[in-house]
Amino acid sequence: MGHTFYVTTPIYYVNDVPHIGHAYSTVVADVLARFHRQNGDTVFFLTGTDEHGQKVAKAAKAKQLEPQAHVDQMVVPYKDLWHRYAISNDHFIRTTEASHQAVVQKIFKRLLDQGDIYKGLYEGWYCVHEETFWPESQLKDKKCPDCGREVDWVKEESYYFKTSKYKKRLLEHIHSNPEFIRPKVRENEVVSLLKDDLQDVAVSRMTLNWGIPIPFDPDHVVYVWFDALINYLSGVGYLQDEKKFLRFWPPVHIIGKDILKFHAIIWPSMLMALDVELPKTIVATGFWTLGKEKISKSRGKVVDPHELADDLGVDAVRYFLMREVPLGQDGEFTYEALVRRTNHDLANDFGNLIHRTLPMINRFLDGRIPAAPAKPNLTKELAAKATGAISEYKESMANLDTKSALENIWTMLAAANKFVDQSEPWNLKKEDREEELKEVLWGLAEVIRIAALLTAPFMPTTSELIFEQLGLDTKPADQPFKDFLKWGKLTEQPEIKLSAPLFPRVD
Repeated sequence: MGHTFYVTTPIYYVNDVPHIGHAYSTVVADVLARFHRQNGDTVFFLTGTDEHGQKVAKAAKAKQLEPQAHVDQMVVPYKDLWHRYAISNDHFIRTTEASHQAVVQKIFKRLLDQGDIYKGLYEGWYCVHEETFWPESQLKDKKCPDCGREVDWVKEESYYFKTSKYKKRLLEHIHSNPEFIRPKVRENEVVSLLKDDLQDVAVSRMTLNWGIPIPFDPDHVVYVWFDALINYLSGVGYLQDEKKFLRFWPPVHIIGKDILKFHAIIWPSMLMALDVELPKTIVATGFWTLGKEKISKSRGKVVDPHELADDLGVDAVRYFLMREVPLGQDGEFTYEALVRRTNHDLANDFGNLIHRTLPMINRFLDGRIPAAPAKPNLTKELAAKATGAISEYKESMANLDTKSALENIWTMLAAANKFVDQSEPWNLKKEDREEELKEVLWGLAEVIRIAALLTAPFMPTTSELIFEQLGLDTKPADQPFKDFLKWGKLTEQPEIKLSAPLFPRVD
């Protein structure tokens, strides 16, 4: 019985079309999900959309639509983009689904009954755009510290969740679980927030009807963020399919650092109140910036993932996102950097190895990959490089370090490119050194096969095309690592299929 792996993205707020920031966190989760599947684990990968709240109601009104009709339209671009980017999610949750709403209502009632939710009066500065209340001390020039818009003074009856009750337990959990919040800089941020005066948080609104109703108090709806966080439970069967829930829980959450407080303070407190195990890891990704400013729709700074895919291909964009910055750090997005990675890493390093090796097999060996050598001699060092890359790759992936994982593969590719120059297969052919020629070309084909397997979670479509060119009749995703990710597994003698360059250079 293998392990299970449950990974989630944030659920995306449907008020805008998805930009590169949304694509980034979703590709991170997808790469981890694909890696774990090939690693023999049973995976549940959840993504979806957050569809309630004042912003949505306002946008629907501006379009003269009912909120439900508005969100039904707005969810389509997300589903389309995830399809295009080969996102392999097992479920797409929408917070307007009846099953999710029922779970939210049950949780609300339970927390109320046990005294973790209570009724009070709310007074404070409120930003409609961020759907957040702010203490006066945090306002910047009397405006919202997040988006810089005007705030309104709001006074209304509200239900509260007792976040303060769980503060001590949460601090203890963080100290004894160094993997809980990553990277370390975000953990420090959470610890300092917890050491501040932690207020109970409002979990209902009265001045709004676009939300999940509170059945026993129809004047109130559940506050949008409380409803949204619960998707991680409802999406995997909590209170609906207990067997499924227990099988996959706890999750690895991939989030953006801007929603860290909700995920690393309020959410764990809610789970403690429900007596549910806390998430394994909360990974807070950095922001992509454009001209040093955070990419965001509201600031008019936006990069369209469809346009990038049109220009460079989906897999090149996926590769760039995973290779350019360490998970958790900010990255400056430039089109030049993306083109450079495509030309240098993909066309020169990886593409070049394939497009040097396969034509030589075609010319010198009638298009068949030779048999594995009985007593390898020339490929010993190459074998050691590949074996080292495999073990470091697995370690990096287990550590959620996608950038290092790719760097290990590229170290192996660099060694293989160097090996072509040193072993000079064309001279071996000229001098009729048949056995040596076969060993060299087999070794290079084996590196290409291993590289295709290792890059399969990152570049799923390209890795399939590489297998096709090698003449292998399976797909990389169908080859479990434990059986196939070893040096020397290229034992059949497939007939190669030459085709157009996998990574055309981009000007």
